Amino acid sequence: MEVKNHIVYNIEKSAERIQEILDSNNANYEEKGNVVPSRATLTYNKGYYVNVTALFIDIVGSSKLIEACQRPTLAKIYRSFISECVALISSINQCKEVSIHGDCVWGIFETPEKKDIDSVFYVAYSLNSLVNMLNLKLIKKKYQPISIGIGIDDGRTLMIQAGYKGSSINDVVWMGNVVNNACHLANKAGRDDRKTIIVTSVIYSNLNEHNQSLLSSYYDLDQNSTNYEGNIINKSMEAWIDKN
Repeated sequence: MEVKNHIVYNIEKSAERIQEILDSNNANYEEKGNVVPSRATLTYNKGYYVNVTALFIDIVGSSKLIEACQRPTLAKIYRSFISECVALISSINQCKEVSIHGDCVWGIFETPEKKDIDSVFYVAYSLNSLVNMLNLKLIKKKYQPISIGIGIDDGRTLMIQAGYKGSSINDVVWMGNVVNNACHLANKAGRDDRKTIIVTSVIYSNLNEHNQSLLSSYYDLDQNSTNYEGNIINKSMEAWIDKN
């Protein structure tokens, strides 16, 4: 976030702010079930526990991409990738938050019903086709094509507002295993023989039978858990790409 107003740092005020945060009442963290509250209702002294689905997508081997491309070209690739990932992720009603971190785009989804998990899965395989379209355009320009990894998990998270009280420098932070694990899966997807999309067993169990049939299981030694993976695409998007 851009810093617009510079405020002289004062250690005494800093100590007071820290103490205020540490002394805040644990009861201020409310349970919200499957409903994601508006970020406008957050304060620096309260937060919400909420069940959400998290989806992460990032570029595989971005450091090698930096080495292979001139900076203006890299900027075009990143802008194209991030712009359309944000557009696609935020296109369904279940999406409540979209964030950008480097070459990673991620979304938080409200999924109280099983069909909502299928909607997030639809976003995942549509992102796969989106990158296929982007790569065709990159190759046509003689730019370096990209590979991606997508991870999805579902679970309980803590939604808080964090930043500098008294300034405009703040953001919503999502804390919990669901966010960390979706990020972890995205960092494994599309690498070392893993397929492009990886979901947890919780996600898999809530998908409809057709979507389940598109995935195969594997055992993750690092996490001591069974995950599911696939190189799924959006057929209607691929048909449009072939036609155009």
